[in-house]
Amino acid sequence: MNQQPKILLIYTGGTIGMRRDYTSGTLRPFDFQNVLDEIPELRLLHCDIEHVTIKTPIDSSNMHPSIWSELAGLIEMNYKIYDGFVILHGSDTMSYTASALSFMLQNLEKAVVLTGSQLPIGDLRTDAKENLITAIQIAALTNHGKPVVQEVCLYFEYKLYRGNRTTKISAEQFEAFNSPNYPPMIISGVHLEVQHGLLFRSNQNMPFKTYLSMECQVGILKLFPGITKDFVEAILLKSNLKGVIIESFGSGNMTTDSWFLELLEVTVKRGIPVVNVTQCSGGEVTMGVYDTSVALSRIGIISGKDITTEAALTKLMFLLANDPGNYNHLKARFEESLSGEIA
Repeated sequence: MNQQPKILLIYTGGTIGMRRDYTSGTLRPFDFQNVLDEIPELRLLHCDIEHVTIKTPIDSSNMHPSIWSELAGLIEMNYKIYDGFVILHGSDTMSYTASALSFMLQNLEKAVVLTGSQLPIGDLRTDAKENLITAIQIAALTNHGKPVVQEVCLYFEYKLYRGNRTTKISAEQFEAFNSPNYPPMIISGVHLEVQHGLLFRSNQNMPFKTYLSMECQVGILKLFPGITKDFVEAILLKSNLKGVIIESFGSGNMTTDSWFLELLEVTVKRGIPVVNVTQCSGGEVTMGVYDTSVALSRIGIISGKDITTEAALTKLMFLLANDPGNYNHLKARFEESLSGEIA
C-alpha cells in the first residue's frame, strides 16, 4: 500500500488564519490545532497534514527578511520529513516572500506553495477554504512517485503561478494576483489542469541547498515626471547603500538630463548595482530601443528584463548577501535566470 504524501502547513499570519467575531466584528487568530475539525473537507484529501506556526505570527505588512530566513530554515529542517509545504501568508507581501524563497531555496524537488485569502476562513463567502484545500492538493501531487511541482509557487483564486513572477493587483477582488509575463502553471477547474511544460526544474544533479542571508541595505527608486536632483541624490548617494532598483518608464527608459546620468555613473563606479525594471505591469526592459535608454547600457546599468519589482528586489538582496563579487560578476548573475524569474 502506497504511503500518503505528508504535507506541512506553515502559518505566518494574515487573513486566511483569522475568524471573525460576529459580536464585536473583530478578527481573531484561527486555532490551527483544530484545522481538521474546522475544515472537514481536508479529510477528503489523500495526504497527511501537519502544521507549525512561526514564532510570532504577523500581519504581512510587517514581513521582514528575518522571517524569510525563519521560513527557509523551517523548510530545511523538515525537508526530508515532508513531501510538500504550504505557507499560509497575508496577501499584501506574499509576492515578495514567494520571490525571496525562490532564491533562498535552491534545487528544490518538492512544492512550496504560498496561499492566503481576501476574507477570513469563517466568513460565509470566504475564498480561504478553496485556496487552502487546493494549495494542499497541489503540494501533494505526484507523478511516478515524484512531486509534480518542484518550485516555490503562489496559489490564489483557481490559479497556480510561479511565485517569483507574481504581483498583487487588487485589494478588493478574489483574483488578487497576476503573473503578467508568465502564464499560470495549473488551473483549477473540475480537474487540475497541469501545464507540465511550464513547470520549473532545477539542476537535478545538485543537492537541495538553503540560504538564510539577505542584504537589506537596498532600495527602490520609482521615476516620475519632475523628479528632482535632490531627491535622487538622497537615495543614490546614501553612504550605506548596497544596491538599488530603478522603476523606469516603458521598455526601460529614463530621463536623459545630464545630472541624472552623472548620478547613475557615479553610483555604478562606486560598485553599487543599479537594476533597471519597468513600471509597466507587463513587458520587459530592452535598453537601447529608444535614445532615452542608450546611455544606460554604456554606463553599465543592469537589465531586469521581464522581472517583477518584487523579484528584482529580493534577487538583488539574495545576490548581494550570498554571491559576492565585483560589479560585472553581479551584473552577469542578475541577468541570468536563477529560479525561472526571467525569460
